[in-house]
Amino acid sequence: MNIHEYQGKQLFKEAGVKVLEGIHCTTVEQANEAYKTLNSKVVAVKSQIHAGGRGKGTMYHPESGELVMEGGVKIAFSADEVNTYATNILGNNLVTIQTGAEGKIVNNLYVEAGCAIAHEYYLAILVDREEKSILIMASTEGGVDIEEVAENTPELLHKVWIDPSAGLLGFQARNLAAKLGLGKMAGRSFQKMLFSLYQMFTARDCAMVEINPLVRSEDDEIIALDAKVSFDENAFFRQKQVFEDMRDLSEEEPTEVLAKETGLSYVKLDGNIGCLVNGAGLAMATMDVTKLYGGEPANFLDVGGGADEEQVKTAFSIILKDPNVKGILVNIFGGIMRCDIIAKGVIAATKALELDVPLVVRLSGTNFEEGRAILSSSDLNIHSAETLAEGAQKIVELIGGGQ
Repeated sequence: MNIHEYQGKQLFKEAGVKVLEGIHCTTVEQANEAYKTLNSKVVAVKSQIHAGGRGKGTMYHPESGELVMEGGVKIAFSADEVNTYATNILGNNLVTIQTGAEGKIVNNLYVEAGCAIAHEYYLAILVDREEKSILIMASTEGGVDIEEVAENTPELLHKVWIDPSAGLLGFQARNLAAKLGLGKMAGRSFQKMLFSLYQMFTARDCAMVEINPLVRSEDDEIIALDAKVSFDENAFFRQKQVFEDMRDLSEEEPTEVLAKETGLSYVKLDGNIGCLVNGAGLAMATMDVTKLYGGEPANFLDVGGGADEEQVKTAFSIILKDPNVKGILVNIFGGIMRCDIIAKGVIAATKALELDVPLVVRLSGTNFEEGRAILSSSDLNIHSAETLAEGAQKIVELIGGGQ
């Protein structure tokens, strides 16, 4: 689960990480009042969406598509500028390198006091599953595209792996401060901040914390000028309050939200072949084989091992909410889930949803013969396949080839 910057900074503040004063706003009037309340000559007016690259993004009118303003993060030096920027940001569509061409409507603003910046840094903490460790990355090249730094000047991206059983050690924090070239005062401030941030990361079951930029003020204080925080959803039972208080469903894909509510694992993709599969590994293999035969999967959808007819119908309805879907490939290996039950669910869904796109079904495993017989005896336009390769090839052919 991702949260907004203003929410991340609330958690930072509670953890003892230095942040600037800021106010969350949802209207232009609130932004104008925030400028007065902060009593800072210079403020940052920041769009709040679940995507990076906001500063380099572009604001467009959501209906006409006309350009409104360059940048989703603006520095304002007066009340008039705050009013202008808030007006141009709220309710408009922000397109960044991470949102894709469709962009995201901005419904939240964060007006934050300014500070005198001496230098900008980059800092991130994340889970490194391959190393079974927590990885801290830092660079003196903050405020820019960190991907370019990693690719073009990897020596400027410093990495430290933390053993979760031992935690962040003093020498690791000191070494990282030294690699960033921080002096005595700034180094102490950085180390204090890093320990607080690491403690928050582990206590809150975070998947990632990214600060870009992390800044050194002119009085050598380290301040988090950004907050990009995500949480491991497997820790919902421990972080229930955070999930309930900070989740913004308007920032999430509606079909993914619906799938979660019904116990299905669904991720929307950019292709045109809907995939309905049981088992995460089989779902990944199905997408790979579909691509092998020239198709592009429209989704990852795992109905799990114990789906019934109703869940199969729900899965179909979720797939069909994507207007890009031109055909559907069902690939089921019957174990706990019986193929005859799946076949009945497929037929029920096809009739109820008045399916009008090509449908290929591959059944294998428990009661697969009964399942195939049920499908073949129906008068519906359902194509059966014996192997995954045959099924993938057939659905690609039925929709007229790949994208």
